[in-house]
Amino acid sequence: MDKAVKDQVLIFDTTLRDGEQSPGATMSLSEKIEIAALLDEMGVDIIEAGFPIASEGDFEAVSEISKIIEIASVCGLARANKVDIERCWRAVEKSNKPRIHTFIGTSPLHREFQVRLTKEQVLDKVFETVKFAKTFCEDVQWSPMDATRTERDFLIKVVRVAIEAGASTINIPDTVGYTAPKESAEIIKNLFATIPEMKDIIVSTHCHNDLGMATANSLAAVEAGARQVECTINGLGERAGNTALEEIAMALRVRRDILPFKTRLDTKKLIQASRLVSTVSGFPVQFNKAIVGKNAFAHESGIHQDGMLKHAGTFEIMKPEDIGLTETNLVMGKHSGRAALRKKISDLGFNLGDNQLQDLFIRFKALADRKKEVYDEDLLALLADNSMARNDEFLQLVDLEVKCGTSSPQTAKAVIVMQGKNYTVDSTGDGPVDAVFNAIKKVFPHSAHLQHFQIHAVTEGTDAQATVSVRLEEAGKMVTGQSSDTDTVVASAKAYINSLNKLVLRRRKKAPDFVAN
Repeated sequence: MDKAVKDQVLIFDTTLRDGEQSPGATMSLSEKIEIAALLDEMGVDIIEAGFPIASEGDFEAVSEISKIIEIASVCGLARANKVDIERCWRAVEKSNKPRIHTFIGTSPLHREFQVRLTKEQVLDKVFETVKFAKTFCEDVQWSPMDATRTERDFLIKVVRVAIEAGASTINIPDTVGYTAPKESAEIIKNLFATIPEMKDIIVSTHCHNDLGMATANSLAAVEAGARQVECTINGLGERAGNTALEEIAMALRVRRDILPFKTRLDTKKLIQASRLVSTVSGFPVQFNKAIVGKNAFAHESGIHQDGMLKHAGTFEIMKPEDIGLTETNLVMGKHSGRAALRKKISDLGFNLGDNQLQDLFIRFKALADRKKEVYDEDLLALLADNSMARNDEFLQLVDLEVKCGTSSPQTAKAVIVMQGKNYTVDSTGDGPVDAVFNAIKKVFPHSAHLQHFQIHAVTEGTDAQATVSVRLEEAGKMVTGQSSDTDTVVASAKAYINSLNKLVLRRRKKAPDFVAN
């Protein structure tokens, strides 16, 4: 392996596959394409666009992304069977750099209870399916699912078989977030020490965050010889999530003194990617999230503030502009025009087309009439609603009137469009939000259970917008909707409708039950 390869860490982003497996995170085709285009623009090396066998929707998403991505490899996931692999190839074949990623469970638990195969049968299956994938695609990645709980001697055997069959990338996934940094490194080192052929392939690491060590485990694997890191924007993913792309990117940038590796990533697009994925998935970024959280560059302690005034380096190891955060003194209000709005939106990391800007401008003016000043957070909330408001939505809120107070009952009258037809409904409830939800349910009856309902103020003051998150569960599948408005009840109605629209999308994407990587 030459020095250039030794120094280069490939970024494999699985936001659109593993990230979308997060309970409640459902993305439409247009949303996936938008995220994929940004990932390509920011320098991600491999985009895992989905699991093509899961549904027609997943196949279409991987196929369409394959057609539009210019630089990155586009990868599809396939279980260790010929039907999955052929379907995966049909989805990625139009890509400039197609990749098939196939996997099988190798740990004792997975062999006994999931794949129900003996060790010998697993070895045969790996050789057969990797060989089959190689007939379609030169770039084949293979993963031993639950690798970190697989017996070390068997892991060596199965990796060797995958390489013999033609795998060009071997991924070592910590599927259940079980390992720790020292062990993560030892597993990689042991494979290099016992399999000479490993020096000619790319070794990858894929870590989950169940014990809060995903980033540390990934970096330990890199130090041990892994040259591909699998990660997601905002750490989105199954259960506690995956290694966060932004954490890997900035750790390698800030600590180049002890981590002498480079990536192709343009880190100035990190905040834009974070906001886009948060908006599309409906998963807000926690305030104290590393790198991209709202408080990542905030200082309240007197000692910290004093230090910052004297020299930013006293308490900041990164510059906000390194991740795409910029500060402007442009105050937005009801007298601000389109040019000022476009400049502010650009400063926030978004590039809107003329039609998108016009739609946002109308919403901005309506908000500015109700608020004296419109803050960055208000605009981000408007952008989130802007991306969700599409004319082809299954349900849309047209008008809402609510009666509430100390006297009972609370009532709601709503005008709702469902599949192009207007419905006017009245309902009562235990409070105004309950009345509104009951009215919507009259138009679109369903059995989904309301699991989570949360309100938080976007900014300070009594005129602040409220952002409402609604999570619904149906038949074990979850969807999350989000919306903002200065009227909390209106925001609640729109968030509920947004979650129902995602529920409809989820019904159309019925994926087979499986655990991958």
